[in-house]
Amino acid sequence: MITLFASEAGINDPFVVPAPITELFEFPAFWLEGTLFAVNRTVLILLLASLLGSALFVLAFRSPSVVPGKLQNACEVIIEFIREQIAIQVMGPEGRAFVPFLTTIFIFVWLNNLFEIIPFVNFPPTSRMAIPGFLAVMIWIVFLVVGMVKQGPRYFWNVAFPPGVPKPIYLLITPIELISTFVVRPLTLAVRLFANMVAGHILLTLLFLAIHAFLFSGLGTPVGLVALAASPLLVGFELVVGILQAYIMTILAAVYIGSSVHPEH
Repeated sequence: MITLFASEAGINDPFVVPAPITELFEFPAFWLEGTLFAVNRTVLILLLASLLGSALFVLAFRSPSVVPGKLQNACEVIIEFIREQIAIQVMGPEGRAFVPFLTTIFIFVWLNNLFEIIPFVNFPPTSRMAIPGFLAVMIWIVFLVVGMVKQGPRYFWNVAFPPGVPKPIYLLITPIELISTFVVRPLTLAVRLFANMVAGHILLTLLFLAIHAFLFSGLGTPVGLVALAASPLLVGFELVVGILQAYIMTILAAVYIGSSVHPEH
C-alpha cells in the first residue's frame, strides 16, 4: 500500500509545483477541440462514471433471482437504503415514486467522487462547478415541477405565504421564503458538493507533493515519511467524504421534493 502511494506521488518524476492552482482542475481537450462537444479528462471520467453506474445495475438485475448473488445483493441494499431511509422517511409513501431518481443521483455523485482516490486518476469531476451546478438545477426543476403538479397554481402562493403567520410578518417572511426556496436551495446544493471536493482534491495534491519533495531528500526525509504514512488515512477520509456528500445531496433532494409534495412541510 505504501509503495502504491509513493508511486502515485511521483517520487522519480521531475518536481513541478502546479501553478496556477487551476492546473489541478482544468485539462486541455484531446478530441473535438474548440467545439461544444470537446472531450477532455473531466468529460472522459464523467462518461466512465456513467457507464460504470449503468453497467453495475444492468449486470446486477439482468437475471434477478430470489436468492441474490453478491452484486445483486449489494445493489438491492443500496436501493433499499435509499427507499426506506431517505425517500419514505422524508416524503412518506409518495417517496417510492422518486426512488429511481434519488438512486441515480446517489450513484452518479458517489462514483464521480470516488475517482478522487483512484490511483493514476486522482480527480473528481464534481470539483468542477458545472457538474454540481447541473445536478442542482436538475433537482430544482424536479421539485418545481412536482410542486406545480401536486399543488397547482397555489404552489408559489403556499411557498410565499406559509399558513399560521401573522399578516404583517409576511412583509419579512415572503421575500425570505421565495429567495431561500427558489435561489438559495440550488445554490447551496451545488456549492456544498463543489467546495468539499475542491478542498479534498487540493489536500491530497499537497500531501502527494510533500511526499515527492521530502522523501529521500536527506534532512527532509522524516517529513516525507510522515506524509507517506498519513496518506492512507487521508485517502480513507476522502473516501468517507465522497460517500457522505453523495448521501447529503440525495437526502436534500428528497427534502426539497418532499416540500413540494406536502405544502405543510
